[in-house]
Amino acid sequence: MSRTLFRTKNVEQSILDTEEPEHALKKSLSALDLTVFGVGVIIGTGIFVLTGTVAKNNAGPAVALAFVVAGVVCALAALCYAEFASTVPVAGSAYTFSYASIGEFPAWIIGWDLVLEFALGTAVVAVGWSGYIASLLDNAGWHLPAALGTRDGAHGFGFDILAAALVLVLTGILVIGTKLSARVTSLVVAIKVTVVLTVIIAGAFLIEGKNYDPFIPKAQEVPAGDSLQSPLIQLMFGWAPSNFGVMGIFTAASVVFFAFIGFDVVATAAEETRHPQRDMPRGILGSLLICTTLYVAVSIVVTGMEHYTKLSVTAPLADAFKATGHPWFAGFISFGAAVGLTTVCMILLLGQTRVFFAMSRDGLLPRFFSHVHPRFKTPHRPTILLGVLIAILAGFTPLSELAELVNIGTLFAFVVVAVGVIVLRRTRPDLHRAFRTPWVPVVPVLSVCASLWLMLNLPAETWVRFAIWMAIGFVVYFLYGRNHSRLARREKATPEVVNPGPGAP
Repeated sequence: MSRTLFRTKNVEQSILDTEEPEHALKKSLSALDLTVFGVGVIIGTGIFVLTGTVAKNNAGPAVALAFVVAGVVCALAALCYAEFASTVPVAGSAYTFSYASIGEFPAWIIGWDLVLEFALGTAVVAVGWSGYIASLLDNAGWHLPAALGTRDGAHGFGFDILAAALVLVLTGILVIGTKLSARVTSLVVAIKVTVVLTVIIAGAFLIEGKNYDPFIPKAQEVPAGDSLQSPLIQLMFGWAPSNFGVMGIFTAASVVFFAFIGFDVVATAAEETRHPQRDMPRGILGSLLICTTLYVAVSIVVTGMEHYTKLSVTAPLADAFKATGHPWFAGFISFGAAVGLTTVCMILLLGQTRVFFAMSRDGLLPRFFSHVHPRFKTPHRPTILLGVLIAILAGFTPLSELAELVNIGTLFAFVVVAVGVIVLRRTRPDLHRAFRTPWVPVVPVLSVCASLWLMLNLPAETWVRFAIWMAIGFVVYFLYGRNHSRLARREKATPEVVNPGPGAP
C-alpha cells in the first residue's frame, strides 16, 4: 500500500501531459506579467490594515522589523519555489512539485490544502473589497438595501451582493484568457502602487521623530491561556509569548505573514509562461522583493506620522493622514484599497483553478474538469464551478474566523515544497535546473523551521479546523483519487514503467 501512496509522477511525464491538445494551456505570460501578478496579489489587506494592528498590539514602530522577518520566511520558501517552478513548469504549484518529488498521497494532501487556502482567501478578500466599496458608496450618498449589503462579522444573514458580483465578474475574465487577466491586473496594480507610493512620499514629510520613541517598546508578557484561541505553542509548552520587546517582533511577524500570502500563486501560472525556466524565478523573487520593500517603507512612515499607541486598527493609513490634518488622503487611500483588492481576489481565484485543473488532469479529481476551452485555451469548467461556489460562499458566509486557515494552509505548502527540493535533489540529480536553490539542504531546512514556527503561533482552533478539512481530503482520496489517478491506471496496464517513488523497494 505504501508503494502506491508514494508513487511519483516523473518530471518528464508531467511536462509531456501539458502537450496534450485538449489539456494544454496557452503560453502567454512574461516575467513582467508574473511580477505584476505577484505584486497584485501580495499588496492587499496587509499593507492597508495590518500595519496598525501589529504596531499597536505587538511591536510598536518595530513593526517594520516584523515585516522584514516575515519577508525572510517567505524568501526562504521563494527560493525553493523558484527551483521547482523552473524545473517543473507545470500548473499546480506545490501540488505538482510534491507529485514529482515526494509522492501521490502527499501531493493530494497539498493540493487539497491549496484548494481550501485559495477558496477562503478569495472569499475573504471579496468580502473586504465589498466593505470598501460600500463605504465609498455611502460617502457618495448611495446606500444598498440592508439585505443586500455587507455583513459585520458573524452578524446578519443578508446576501453580500457586491462580494458575490466581484467573484463572478472575475470568473468571466479568467475564462476569457490569462493574458486579459494580466492586462487588467497590470492596470489595477499601477493604480495600487501609485497609492502606496503616494502614502510613502507624502507621509515622509509628516514624520515626527518623537513618535519613534521607543522604537522597540518594553516587553509585556502575555499570560498563557488554555482556550483554543491561544497560540498552539502556549498550549504545548506553556510558554507565554511577549507583546512588544524583541520577542514581540516575532509574534508580530506571525500576524503580518498574512500580508505576504500570494507570492506562491505565481508558481501556479508556470505552464502558461512563455519561458518558465528564466521567467518564473524572476517573477517570484522580484514580486516578493518589491512588496517587502514597500511594506517596510509604509510601516516606517505610518508609525512616524502618528504614535503607535494612537494608530487605528481598521484603517491606519487613512486615519494617520486624518490625524495630521490631511483628510483628502483618506478617501484616496480607501479608493486604492478597493481597487487593489480586486487583483488580489482575481489572482487567488486563478491560482485555485490551476491547482484544481492539474489535479483533474492527473485523475485525482474527475477528468471532466481538465478540458480547456477550445477557443480561449483556459480551464473554463473548474473556473466556472469554483467561481460560482466562491461567490455563494462570499455572499452568505461570515468568514472572519476562517481567515486564519489561509495562513496555516500557505505555511503547510511552504514546508512541503522545501522538503520536496531536498528529496528531488537526491532522487533526480540529473535534472536540468535553470534555477538552483542555494545552500541545499540548509536553505530548505531553514524554510521548514521558520514556517513551522509561524504555524505554532496560530490559534489551536485553526489547527482543529485544518485537521477536519484534511480528514475530509483523506476520505475523498481513498474513495476516489487513489484508484482513478493516471498513475494508477498506468500501473495496472504496465506496472514496470511506474516510478514507485523515493525509498520504495
